[in-house]
Amino acid sequence: MRIGIYGGSFDPPHLGHLHAAVAAAKYLALDELLLMPALVPPHKELASLSPSAEHRAAMTDYMAQQAALETGVPVRVSRMELRRGGKSYTADTVRALRGEYPDAEFWLLMGTDMFLTFQNWREPEAILAEAGICAFGRSESDTEELFAVQREYLSGRFPSARIVTMALPDLVPVSSTKLRAMLPDGAAYLAPQVYGYILRERLYGTALDLKRLTIEQLRPVALSYLKAKRVPHVLGVEREAARLAERNGADVEKARFAALLHDCTKRLEPGEQLALCERYRIELDDLERAAPKLLHAKTGAAVAREVFGAPPDVCDAIRWHTTGRAGMTLLEKIVYLADYIEPNRDFDGVDALRAAVYEDLDKGLELGLRMSVEELRQRGSPLHRNTREAWEYIRKQLGETNGVERTQ
Repeated sequence: MRIGIYGGSFDPPHLGHLHAAVAAAKYLALDELLLMPALVPPHKELASLSPSAEHRAAMTDYMAQQAALETGVPVRVSRMELRRGGKSYTADTVRALRGEYPDAEFWLLMGTDMFLTFQNWREPEAILAEAGICAFGRSESDTEELFAVQREYLSGRFPSARIVTMALPDLVPVSSTKLRAMLPDGAAYLAPQVYGYILRERLYGTALDLKRLTIEQLRPVALSYLKAKRVPHVLGVEREAARLAERNGADVEKARFAALLHDCTKRLEPGEQLALCERYRIELDDLERAAPKLLHAKTGAAVAREVFGAPPDVCDAIRWHTTGRAGMTLLEKIVYLADYIEPNRDFDGVDALRAAVYEDLDKGLELGLRMSVEELRQRGSPLHRNTREAWEYIRKQLGETNGVERTQ
């Protein structure tokens, strides 16, 4: 098993770290990649505005999720050095990892500066006895001359060392030090989820009022609540909701707001969902207690209200986006259907549903509810009474109108 180890302060983890990790994982054909936030970096002091180690690890978790999506291999954040305490020496880390993975082939990933000073690390011979080195630089023209000299030097001093170097032509040209000084204007160098986490937790001197965010400010914060694989879905729902709102005369900003937050609690485990229900005094019916996956609509609406100051109609659109309800408002219909037909959705009948929605919103809603009912029946899953009532209501409305124009 070939395992990569990428350590650093990750203060914060930026796109340069991400691109390097992904490129090295592919180059080495890794079976697993460990991201290792240091508690106390031995080669430098943490900045005065640096957040806690756990905040740095939490931000690195977002990087791990994205790297896993891009590489197709398991990527996880190891908190080994955070738990160990004291200065985070790589020699101690590789020895400890050898105890966990006795048969693994380890590779240390590092940038140019670390590679060129590796001989000054603590116990370099002990490190090289356990792990190879994969160093990366911005481009071959920038670094190969230096890399060649260092490869020759290390190979002469440590004859059994395994050393490879690689060029990263699209390496993001920013350091964590410069990036911290640029915030909040340095968002372009950060993954949206990392930037959103920084804003949400008010790190590095940022101090936005979460109850007074613009859509552009809300977007990364909302994404920071998600698993990386759900980000494309939520962005798709935002775009679809905006299109439907504009087409049907609804408030586009409110549609975007609700869409961005509609899944903000979906990643939570059942116990965490129930804890939020207790915290916000959310009443549950029997089916919701038995099927916690339904709870994210209610808990998401509560978070939108309490954390982000969302108005009642936006909260209701989030509240009803899963089950629907009888007599849905225009905004509620839009968010429900945008969640159903956003561009990343791919299931039998989705094209017909999209066509129906854009022909007539209510006809699209009836078809969407009917498809949900049929799917639940085929799976043998219980049907929530709100979904049944929503379907019955819209069928009655369509039947009573007989083609006469309806108010939304």
